[in-house]
Amino acid sequence: MITSTSNNRIKNVIKLCTNSKARREQDAFVAEGIKMFIEAPFKRIREVYVSEGLQDKEMPVKCRDKLNETGYETVSSQVFKKMSDTMTPQGILCVVDRKEPELDSLIGTDTSEELHVLILEGIQDPGNLGTMLRTAEAAGYDLILADEKTADLYNPKVIRSTMGSIYRVPVVYSSDLKADVLKLKNAGVTVYAAHLKGTKAYNEVSCGSRVAVMIGNEGRGLSDELAAMADEYVRIPMKGQVESLNAAVAAALLMYELS
Repeated sequence: MITSTSNNRIKNVIKLCTNSKARREQDAFVAEGIKMFIEAPFKRIREVYVSEGLQDKEMPVKCRDKLNETGYETVSSQVFKKMSDTMTPQGILCVVDRKEPELDSLIGTDTSEELHVLILEGIQDPGNLGTMLRTAEAAGYDLILADEKTADLYNPKVIRSTMGSIYRVPVVYSSDLKADVLKLKNAGVTVYAAHLKGTKAYNEVSCGSRVAVMIGNEGRGLSDELAAMADEYVRIPMKGQVESLNAAVAAALLMYELS
């Protein structure tokens, strides 16, 4: 059992939790909690850490069986608290390989196939990003395309918010978002933007089978340059004195309606 936070492996886990550069350099991230461990693809798990005494507590059969398959390192409760990013740790976390999908392979060459894409520009709140990812899976979206100003997908808060969807929905970070949006359009994808200039409400639009939804920064919305690339602006009708919705809520409405 590891009882010291000076242990190099423990120090590295803490670094992966707190440092995005370390996550990129090591191509790994930390997923914490029983559900996140159970849903983690077996082949992508590098290490598993369990807090002392967890083995003696009641846990899902799936979790116990998977621990027997992966093996694990036991750490003291004090050490686990230092490794954990949560206020009330569940006592299990794993180091998982990052996956960097390629946009071209996700778009494919058959323009008759259905394709649903969520495009994000400058989303800053980790909770919003994680919720969007989770909703994208629920709405049947195939991928998320984000600019490099969008929050780090592997931030622990994002990972928790996805509730496991991070393992299943590909997210591509683009160094040139406008060029990649053009790539989507050339592949027969119709691009819709949530915009105040929209003349149609989101539920008045008739969509095809290849659709992309653009959502902008929580405070500023979409940049003029990116918004100009949309095939159509749509609006979300609002009553009262509300000027806008939370970005994740807006994304959910549009993804479901435009799919």
